[in-house]
Amino acid sequence: MSITTSTRQSGGVTIVDIKGRIVLGEESAGVRDLVCDLLSKGQKQILINLADVDYIDSMGLGSLVGAFVTVRKQGGHLKLLNVNDKVIDVMQVTKLYTVFDIMEDEAEAVASFGPSSAAANA
Repeated sequence: MSITTSTRQSGGVTIVDIKGRIVLGEESAGVRDLVCDLLSKGQKQILINLADVDYIDSMGLGSLVGAFVTVRKQGGHLKLLNVNDKVIDVMQVTKLYTVFDIMEDEAEAVASFGPSSAAANA
């Protein structure tokens, strides 16, 4: 099963909605490529919405970590939104939940990027 992604803006934050399974292959590569594309367009405040991701494997986690590191190196921020229990379990086993900012409310998540993104929303 492939993933589908869509992006939208909320103030200065780019929200990436992902649906499907993030697993070894095109799916995990697609997430990494999408984040690199956003960075190339100057979008450095990225919120990845995982509400419709029902499974993630080690390669999928690796692609999220890689995206996180790439965004940080370019002076940006990447946060996760609506991570379900199955994905949280995998992140707890791997201790990756300590790496990511994981948010449950979209408005709070957008505001957490700072005053510039919240002001652009007003």
